[in-house]
Amino acid sequence: MEKALYLIPVTLGETSIDSVLPAKNHDIIVQIKHFIVENIRSARRFLKKVDKDINIDELTFYELNNHTDRNLIGNYLIPLEKGESVGIISEAGCPAIADPGADVVAIAQKKHLKVVPLVGPSSIIMSVMASGFNGQSFAFNGYLPVELPLRVKALKRLENKIYNEDQTQLFIETPYRNAKMIETILANLRPTTKLCIASGITCEEEFIKSRTVEQWKKEKLPEIGKVPTIFLLYK
Repeated sequence: MEKALYLIPVTLGETSIDSVLPAKNHDIIVQIKHFIVENIRSARRFLKKVDKDINIDELTFYELNNHTDRNLIGNYLIPLEKGESVGIISEAGCPAIADPGADVVAIAQKKHLKVVPLVGPSSIIMSVMASGFNGQSFAFNGYLPVELPLRVKALKRLENKIYNEDQTQLFIETPYRNAKMIETILANLRPTTKLCIASGITCEEEFIKSRTVEQWKKEKLPEIGKVPTIFLLYK
């Protein structure tokens, strides 16, 4: 196996490994001894799902989350500089996409270290695929402001972009505020603006539907609860 920084996708929920990750990922993961992870406990659980025979005690984990000193993360790549592969594991989906792993990848690129992204589910890309919206030009905007006036202002700004630039706009919300986000969108955007709600992608509770704001107001809204959701806007 080529020595590299491997970007290892994770299932988006309790979906089985075999249904969303290729066998090649397994063959690479079982050879890696150093992992950069957001949460050690969930990373261990994922690795055991990949292969129950993995000896967790032989592995080294480096935590990378909001509490990590960014001045120290370059040290996480020391094993790679010495010739040992390193893997980055996200909490869900693909590393470095709306994920702190991007900071490590940036350092690896600056140091001219080999970076290899592995195939796996990305809720951002899959939601664009299933929305029927513009897949030639789209932008992911992360989280919108929590305060209502700022949130409405941000939504209006994104709405202007879809009409002026013909660009699909994506964003996410903390799951327990999903219902409030839908309510805010329907109360403040144009009747003709299209909203796609893409929830629980690849999971048993998957829900993906595109409707105009006006149409959504006439339908029973989905009960997505706290399921991770991508919201997409288009004209």
